[in-house]
Amino acid sequence: MADFELNDFKPEDERRDDNNDGPRSARDLEAVYDIPVQVSAVLGKANMQVNQLLKLGRGAVVELDRKVGEAIDIYVNNRLVARGEVVVVEDRLGVTMTEIIKTDRS
Repeated sequence: MADFELNDFKPEDERRDDNNDGPRSARDLEAVYDIPVQVSAVLGKANMQVNQLLKLGRGAVVELDRKVGEAIDIYVNNRLVARGEVVVVEDRLGVTMTEIIKTDRS
């Protein structure tokens, strides 16, 4: 007698890859397309004391921990997902992703 799996009876575009638990087609993801997410691009960080912060005024420069040309961090919902570079798009700043960060989902 032959062994069958549940996936054997689903249409081809609804089957899941046994080695990858993700959906096989974009249609499987349609339910999440309209969920808003917050995307942040962090140019760098600085630590300072409150009294230093209070002394800052117009034109003050805060030195960040990144060097010119170094990749910036790109977060989605406060989770680091990529690194990239700052670009100019018409009269606005943008970010181009140069590296996708893969993290273990625990």
